[in-house]
Amino acid sequence: MTDGSRNPIHVIKTDKAGPPVGPYNQGIRAGGFVFVAGEKGIDPATGKIVPGGIEAETRRTLENIKAILEAAGSEMDLAVSSFVFMTDLGDFPKMNAIYAEYFTKTPPGRTTVEVKGLPAGAHVEITVTALAGPGA
Repeated sequence: MTDGSRNPIHVIKTDKAGPPVGPYNQGIRAGGFVFVAGEKGIDPATGKIVPGGIEAETRRTLENIKAILEAAGSEMDLAVSSFVFMTDLGDFPKMNAIYAEYFTKTPPGRTTVEVKGLPAGAHVEITVTALAGPGA
């Protein structure tokens, strides 16, 4: 809902991130926070998971999150919490190395778990909660 400044819930949508694969929004800004939906390594140009393995997928996932946060008036350095879902924790070191490139100042609190499967054939999905930022 983005129909006026009195509405406390603002939908965040950008074509710089992969489209949702279901009935949800890329992000919601509410109560001074931005809640980014579980993002995958979906290329915004093709709507498909990027090729190249866990590193390419993690990088595209985090680029999608970065684009959504920026569209909401926030940024990666304002992230306070993240959840990482992986289909193979054996890929954790590779994912973690890419993740560290995106959260450099004050990394958010994080939970990482292995799951049996993810939508769209993804191998990693990440969700982030961030402060909305001063301009939001």
